[in-house]
Amino acid sequence: MTMKTEQSSFRDRDGFIFYQDDEVYRAILPSYYEDYSLLKDSGLLHELTDKHLLVGHEECENFTDLGDIKLIKPQKIPFISYPYEWSFHQLKRAALLTLDIQLASLQRGMSLKDATAFNVQFLNGKPIFIDTLSFERYKEGEPWQAYKQFCQHFLAPLVMQVYGVDELNKIQQVYIDGLPLDLAVKALPFRSRLNLSIYPHIHLNAKYERKYKGDTKIKDKKIALSKEKLVQIINHLKVMVSSFKLPKSKTNWTDYYQEFSYNDSNIQEKKDFVREIAEALKPAAIVDSGSNTGVFSEICSPYAQQVISFDFDASVIHNQCKNIAKKKLTNILPLIVDMINPTPAIGWGNEERKSFVERLPQDAVTLSLALIHHLVLSNNLTFEKIAEFYARFSKNLVIEFVPKDDIQSQRLLVTKRDIFADYTLEHFQSVFEKYYKLIRKKELSGSKRILYHFERL
Repeated sequence: MTMKTEQSSFRDRDGFIFYQDDEVYRAILPSYYEDYSLLKDSGLLHELTDKHLLVGHEECENFTDLGDIKLIKPQKIPFISYPYEWSFHQLKRAALLTLDIQLASLQRGMSLKDATAFNVQFLNGKPIFIDTLSFERYKEGEPWQAYKQFCQHFLAPLVMQVYGVDELNKIQQVYIDGLPLDLAVKALPFRSRLNLSIYPHIHLNAKYERKYKGDTKIKDKKIALSKEKLVQIINHLKVMVSSFKLPKSKTNWTDYYQEFSYNDSNIQEKKDFVREIAEALKPAAIVDSGSNTGVFSEICSPYAQQVISFDFDASVIHNQCKNIAKKKLTNILPLIVDMINPTPAIGWGNEERKSFVERLPQDAVTLSLALIHHLVLSNNLTFEKIAEFYARFSKNLVIEFVPKDDIQSQRLLVTKRDIFADYTLEHFQSVFEKYYKLIRKKELSGSKRILYHFERL
């Protein structure tokens, strides 16, 4: 099988990622040999991998025709997610991980040269650093090279959420190199300037950038900073980030199963139906689309290697993250993704960061529960579009049909004209059977809702 280079690794001048035979490898170029040796000899590599802060790897023989390179084979991450798909809870944990790694690096005579949030992934319910080439020798008196990057990728988006800035995940997609501090300052309320912890890292930092933006002599102005002072700054950032909390919020979806049209009997039938399928199939991946509070993600957790649980509502995903952390359900990955407008491919050539659908496993068991009426009646999608979409990545599909006369469907039609003459059970089933074989279906008691289990043709 031919070698395929990871498009997102082109920015690194010291190495790159590639795939061969469905395995991932990192090539290390001669320019990084000295720092790589220090990473190993200092004990930092062993410390970070032993504590599961840095992804582990094994060194390989150079089987390529790329000349003088070193090869390592990192532990594979089951699903790659991006910072603009994370909840506040996940971004905060990733920020604290980055600061902990920087502190450990300084103690071993090294420093992080990169502090981008893209260097963190989630594995077994915890954030883990994935870029083995982000470490360089610490030079006495030099400030943290990646400080500004940390502020843009972690601190600014966290602070904005603390002060109630909504829809931040969509804004983050636009700025692949991190949120500009000047933009953050404009979005933050005036009272944020009175916070003496936040002010120097966001407001003063942005002011400094504006002041020296056109100064061609700025490169000659060296900033001296002792290691002791640098450690103090990193520890201050840790304390500040640790204290961050979201303002309390509630949406129509945070109490969905308490406030909407399910009774105890049919919700249990629904849980049993999903559990039986997950237990029988025991798939590598389950994708819970429009997962809401994550009830069914949790039901599936014991039977899958990983559950990818996504919803457009940041509040429910944030609550999911807290719930699964308490219950130690480490194989569930909650993400903020809008089914109607999933994460697009962005960056250089629209290839640097892959789309959400492109990253999904191709043979997943997918859940689509209490969702189809929203997709059709609210967003004018057709059954054909929905079936084709799910068939891209779903070997098995568990989907709930919600009839038009259901109270939830009727609520969606209150403010719009009913143009959905083809929204019928017969049409739904005939369309989905173009892509799937019907395995099983079940009517929920006291309801006209029907659960289906389809298998892709």
